Amino acid sequence: MNKVVASADEAIHDIKDGAVLLLGGFGLCGIPENCIAALVRKGVSGLTCISNNAGVDDFGIGLMLQHKQVKKMISSYVGENAEFERQLLSGELEVELIPQGTLATRCLAAGYGIPAFFTPAGVGTEVAAGKEQRRFGDKDYLMEMAFDADFALVKAWKGDTAGNLIFHATARNFNPMMAMAGRITIAEVEELVPAGELEPDSIHTPGIYVHRIFRGTQYEKRIEQRTVRTS
Repeated sequence: MNKVVASADEAIHDIKDGAVLLLGGFGLCGIPENCIAALVRKGVSGLTCISNNAGVDDFGIGLMLQHKQVKKMISSYVGENAEFERQLLSGELEVELIPQGTLATRCLAAGYGIPAFFTPAGVGTEVAAGKEQRRFGDKDYLMEMAFDADFALVKAWKGDTAGNLIFHATARNFNPMMAMAGRITIAEVEELVPAGELEPDSIHTPGIYVHRIFRGTQYEKRIEQRTVRTS
């Protein structure tokens, strides 16, 4: 099976209005920059985006928010995006905020084929609204559902033509678990090598989870916040 595609535009060609997307990354680290840019160019709308955060105003998912392409954000942290805040407060954007560990586990559950799980995170808070609650032992737990996403968009340091992926340092973050969870997983990589070149024990995401892969270009690799010592 040939998983290699020529570009981000080809990789996302069948993402349509109303799609549910998982987007890897943490802050601005390890985000699928090329795929996001291609989605902006394509102009799809009504998207539900599941991501740890919502980018910043002029980068990452923030670009799609600027173009009013996102209908709903499911995230853990969204504090660095003024346009996100404006759309939320004006009622233009539906938002579901969930604990970071729950976000990660909902991705894992989808990858494992587990429809739901119980967690104590969120009990007694707004997170619990409308969710089934059960008691195990002496503690209450909420039932959380696995994500049901059409596509997962992830970014890796290196991949091969069979779709095996290696992530670099903290850019690993949410990418491996989201790669497992999408019906169709699209991976963009900085380096694309022939199958068999990657050291098997170094592979973080096996190619069985990846449906399309391409070599990305012009990565900015922005730093969200930089703090330096005054001279």
